[in-house]
Amino acid sequence: MLNTDKVLLSPLYEERIHNLHEDKVKINETKIKYFGSLDFDDWGFVYYPDFKFEAKPNHKSGIVCGPLAIGEHLRRFFNEIPKYINKNSALAGAWIGPIINYVPIEIAPEDRPEELFEIWEKYDTRPGFGGMNHCAGDMTIGLKLGWGGLLEKIRYYKELNAPASTEFYDGEEQVVLGMQEWILALSNEAKRLAEEETDLAIKENLMDMARVNEWLIHNPPRTLREACQFIAHFQTLDRTYFVGGALDQLDEVLKPYYEIDSKEGLVTDEQAVWYIASLFFNDTHYSQIAGLTPDGEYDMTSRMSFLILDAMFALSIPANIALRVSDNVNPILLRRSLEYTMEAGSGVSYSCNVGCEQGYSQNGYPLQLARKRAKVGCNWTCIPGEEYPLQDVTRCNLGFALYYALLDIKQGEQSLEALFERFCFHTKAIVDSIKAGYDKHYEIMGRNKPELVYNLFMHGPIERGLNCSEGGVDILNFNIDGVALATVSDSFAAIEQRVVKEKRITWQELFDVLDNNYEGAENTRLMMKNIKRFGTPESSAKDWALRIRDYFVRCCKNEGTPRYHLPIIPGMFSHGSIQELGAKLPATPNGRKNGEPISHSNEPDPGFAMGLHTFSPTLKANAVALVQPGYGNSSPLHLDIDMDLLDSEGGVDALIALIHAHNQMGGTLINLNCLTKQKLLEAHEDPQKHPDLIVRVTGYSAFFASLSKEYRQQIVDRFLSA
Repeated sequence: MLNTDKVLLSPLYEERIHNLHEDKVKINETKIKYFGSLDFDDWGFVYYPDFKFEAKPNHKSGIVCGPLAIGEHLRRFFNEIPKYINKNSALAGAWIGPIINYVPIEIAPEDRPEELFEIWEKYDTRPGFGGMNHCAGDMTIGLKLGWGGLLEKIRYYKELNAPASTEFYDGEEQVVLGMQEWILALSNEAKRLAEEETDLAIKENLMDMARVNEWLIHNPPRTLREACQFIAHFQTLDRTYFVGGALDQLDEVLKPYYEIDSKEGLVTDEQAVWYIASLFFNDTHYSQIAGLTPDGEYDMTSRMSFLILDAMFALSIPANIALRVSDNVNPILLRRSLEYTMEAGSGVSYSCNVGCEQGYSQNGYPLQLARKRAKVGCNWTCIPGEEYPLQDVTRCNLGFALYYALLDIKQGEQSLEALFERFCFHTKAIVDSIKAGYDKHYEIMGRNKPELVYNLFMHGPIERGLNCSEGGVDILNFNIDGVALATVSDSFAAIEQRVVKEKRITWQELFDVLDNNYEGAENTRLMMKNIKRFGTPESSAKDWALRIRDYFVRCCKNEGTPRYHLPIIPGMFSHGSIQELGAKLPATPNGRKNGEPISHSNEPDPGFAMGLHTFSPTLKANAVALVQPGYGNSSPLHLDIDMDLLDSEGGVDALIALIHAHNQMGGTLINLNCLTKQKLLEAHEDPQKHPDLIVRVTGYSAFFASLSKEYRQQIVDRFLSA
């Protein structure tokens, strides 16, 4: 019988976790002081403004590149960084910032695809070339071997394969040696602090921390605390090297240690919650709980799944946990997660199994393999340890495809079909340029910026002596994300209604108002904006969205990359970068002015349902499900729910029904905030009124106070138009 009880914390552990929460808020305030706004997930680094590090370039251009040079820098970096110990935590260590802030690790000039730069700049494209870390390791590899076993593995395959150049293995060896030296220093620092400590409970914790770290220098973890500490070491290394953030199926990874410890009386549930809260304090790495087993027979929810939820709620700082939803998801776990979100304002995201798993199988993979894909990134999923998907590093800006299409037809045939034909031409040009960049990425990354961290935790790279980006793993899938779907579909619908059908303005008048950014033509702008937009029932914008989605998907899927025939999986995700992606885009026919944000991912624009007497989150969920790209990559739904109105719409039961319905319709990811209008607007006006307010921006959570005014505004806009 599965124990689903909430963990009741004793005063000792309640105080420790509360103090961790307060420490995180203070750390965050320090980072805001030095860096200003932080428009990304709440990276767990502790900033030391006086820390300096001297880079030693190995390339004539003044950069550092290649596995050995980078590995040597990482080793030296970990030896020189301050050794952070938090007395309230069960775990030692912290990262102090990305190494790229201190070391110019770049791609050598001779390996950069300069022939593609012009087209990427023309279309304001994020090409993905040179992207790092967007894959996930299998934590069980490291947990079974430990750092000492990983070192032995590197040396074994280096001797077995006897490559002409040992640089790949030498670089990996430097990384592991650096970690072992750093862990030894952490152990020594914990001992030093323990000797100075007069509080017996703190002293005992520091001594335990020292013993755990001393063991982990060479040995694999044996207990839950040691497993959490090993993962925290990994997190620090991963974040330091190009801000990696993917973890694994966390409940399954930790479950064996918890079960053995519980059986032997080595851990209580409140201690387990403290260990996990300490892990979340260390960093906001992305991981998943629950989900179907590969054979689809049962849901993986365990006691550990509930402990992870309890730890997340007790700590109450940003944490990037996803709950995989299926028809068989544990109903108590799902309800508990929503209750925590409604109380805290933000909580887990919901990864949907139908769209993610059945969609992924459409690429020709067995459904059993698809079920192993976990939500371990901001929006993205992959098979930990087995797949190199490089998701969330591209942006195919469909807004610019429309802009250049409009320019093309100014001097030619002025019709909707002519406009769409030119739109397709430019969309394909963007997609093809990204594909060409991926070929170059596949060819040169291993010798420039190898995945020195993830190679250690994946099946194949060390065994083959190949970087995971170049065939070190068996499954390579390169992602291309389209953006601005609603911006473009609403624009086509507005032209169809106002120019073609109603003839309220001519094509030339449309070109003129766009060229003049609607100056002196506010009535025209509102006329173009106030149509039945995407998301509204029975709108022509819906038909355009489907047509645009279909063409974009076809461009991605019709063939692989031109040289190496690498497979492409399409997605639609804009991250929180809708201001940045709209900043260079001129005015569009949907009433959007020059430089204003584009639409989120594949969602309707805020305000699309104004005046409709219906629950707009339901309309929004239906629209997002309808236009999923369909091959397993997430195209998320953002739900910002007013707690003052939720009870009248059915409360938690309504949210459960909506989540299951979106899943059955083929949705892939739901990002949920439950807030009151008053609290959100107060925090937007003065973030320091609610310094620990947590929001889910897109697939990641963050302190609202950390975000820039522009990033905060997109959440406010979504909330006010819900």
